[in-house]
Amino acid sequence: MALIPPVYLDCVVAIGVLNGDASKTWIGTGFLVGRFYAKIDDLQNNYHVFLVTNKHVLQGQKSIIVRFNPEPSAGGIALDYPIELDEGKTVWVDHPREDIDVSAISLNVPFLKQQSRKFAYFHSDQNILSIKDMVENGVSEGDFVYALGFPMNLVDPTKQYVISKAGTIARIRDVLEGYRNDFIVDISLFPGNSGSPIVSKPEIVCINGTKSLDTSYLIGIVKANIPYSDVAISQQTKQPRVIFQENSGLAIVIPSDFIMETIDLCFKKMDVKAEATV
Repeated sequence: MALIPPVYLDCVVAIGVLNGDASKTWIGTGFLVGRFYAKIDDLQNNYHVFLVTNKHVLQGQKSIIVRFNPEPSAGGIALDYPIELDEGKTVWVDHPREDIDVSAISLNVPFLKQQSRKFAYFHSDQNILSIKDMVENGVSEGDFVYALGFPMNLVDPTKQYVISKAGTIARIRDVLEGYRNDFIVDISLFPGNSGSPIVSKPEIVCINGTKSLDTSYLIGIVKANIPYSDVAISQQTKQPRVIFQENSGLAIVIPSDFIMETIDLCFKKMDVKAEATV
């Protein structure tokens, strides 16, 4: 009865930093995307795998840690792997546009396999809807979606289990018509959800004249929530005294087109081509 493909849950990883006292703080979410590189035969393709998150999750960090669970056959606990962000140590790229809050990091897939780490990735040629695809498939306001991530530092001490939050697309026609580069979802998200993938909910029914998507797809990445702010005004001075801010339940999402643009730029920067075969 799963509505989210279970493999999608293994595409998502917690991103954290090591503190001076060796404790860990989980600051965001990332997810893995496999960029199609070449076809081997009718059953196998080559992909290179990238970790995708927000620029602002990485900004100001010299290094991060990324958590991977063990394969069931390996047993044990999740392990945290450091990624150095100093230039030259890791292949990573920010999207060049300031308003597109996306970064991509090349991952060493053979190393993860040697370590018996459990992971999966969104296949660029199978699991992702571009803006053009969303137009052709009739994606619209009111469609159900899920955000997969690790809000509020909620990462288990020994494993990582992604938290799914459900919601709907609140506004997207401006993106589909080419007027904006982000859309809005109606989901209550919190610190730690930055970088979360937004995936569509599969549907088997639809109203007359529209299509139903019976498969779940990656359609974007969370950028930030939209806070609601109110200002208390002094009755004597008529000046603002206190600003009250709360979660509006709305969040900004960057479409998958910009995820792939960032990955393509990172791929061009790499020396190694394909490291994963499926």
